[in-house]
Amino acid sequence: MKITNIVVVSPKYKQLEKMIVAKNLPNNFRFLPEVEVTEEDLRWADAFVAFNTKTQFDYNHVKWVHSLGAGVDSLLFKKQWNEDVLLTRTICSFGQRIAEYCLSYILKDLQYHDQFQQAKTHKKWEPITPKLLSGQKVMIYGTGEIGQKTAQLFSSFGVEVYGVSLSGKQKDYFKEVISINNHLAQLSDINYVINTLPLTESTDKLFNDHFFKRVSNIGFLNVGRGKSIDEQALLLALNDDYVRFAVLDVFAIEPLPEDNPLWSHPNVAITPHISAVTTPNEGVDCFVETLKNIEANKPLHNKVDVNKGY
Repeated sequence: MKITNIVVVSPKYKQLEKMIVAKNLPNNFRFLPEVEVTEEDLRWADAFVAFNTKTQFDYNHVKWVHSLGAGVDSLLFKKQWNEDVLLTRTICSFGQRIAEYCLSYILKDLQYHDQFQQAKTHKKWEPITPKLLSGQKVMIYGTGEIGQKTAQLFSSFGVEVYGVSLSGKQKDYFKEVISINNHLAQLSDINYVINTLPLTESTDKLFNDHFFKRVSNIGFLNVGRGKSIDEQALLLALNDDYVRFAVLDVFAIEPLPEDNPLWSHPNVAITPHISAVTTPNEGVDCFVETLKNIEANKPLHNKVDVNKGY
């Protein structure tokens, strides 16, 4: 595929311009903030590169769209996509970052950090024996690159790791992978649930009242997509002790509105979508690698199946 003209759209477009220009690529580029993109830019372009745009652009004029993030739900979820337009996404250190993010919060729970901090504020000497990772069962929703890397890290500590995927296909580092159609039957003795799933028709509000009533006193971590959770159902589950604590990095509306009750719930930890940040260097490197592979007609490991949504 011949790619001549490329539009790059980002709040950090000046920083990206400096880094991409330094690569001495032969292509023609336009670097723009989202608010300045016009239909003429899209008609000029062979390729469109962006991260989570809010504008509904018409991509039918381009040959290739590349997401600077791992997720492509802003492009595909409940939308029609012209399959003649190639769609790729960024793959970099997301798996390692998310795995370490989740590990930090689960260790915090097992080592009783909050309880010891509370005892300190009251000057009380109250020994509690920390629990071991090797005695825990973790279920990871999503067994792609991110889920598999997370499973690898946890299984290396002796954790019993289960996976849930659309197909139920067995993968390395999981004791068992379960089809998403049967996941509710496997939840009774799970200690922690980690969601890494992309947002698709089948994962929209997957974690709802039916799900939360099948678990018991779990830790729930969401690093996938906010719309996969029914927030009201989660709040009820927290209050009824189906969920002991929740760690939420992604939300249906971002930034999370100030009047959202999740902010004030004592058993909810909130982070501002930072569990898998794409650094500018990683984003540019993945884009350049993908561009070169496209122009050389090489296989693309980051090509999105637009029918599946990931």
